[in-house]
Amino acid sequence: MKASTAMKMVGGALIVLASLNASAQSSDAAAAPAAAASSAATGKQAKAANRALGRKVRSALAKTKGVSVANISVRARGGAVTLAGTVPDQSQIDLATQAAQGVAGVTSVKNALTVRPVGQ
Repeated sequence: MKASTAMKMVGGALIVLASLNASAQSSDAAAAPAAAASSAATGKQAKAANRALGRKVRSALAKTKGVSVANISVRARGGAVTLAGTVPDQSQIDLATQAAQGVAGVTSVKNALTVRPVGQ
């Protein structure tokens, strides 16, 4: 008789443990979409910040005397800015780099500009 009582107690304890484990999993599953939504919002914020920084650098290049921005593209990612395209002479490459470095939020500038004389 005592063995059957002990078996009932053990069985009851196993049922309680299984139900606790199941409820813990369901609350973890509910937290996963919230975390995914949070990271998506962070990704959108990062893209928006990169676009804003690119616009600031492009504006600074346009205001820099002696730099032709017609064939220059600006890409920003986490403060790192890449300048690509062509300019008519070497001095504009140096001016563009200095102008980009002077923009608030720029941590580094990679200059991939090349010299291409006008008309070629």
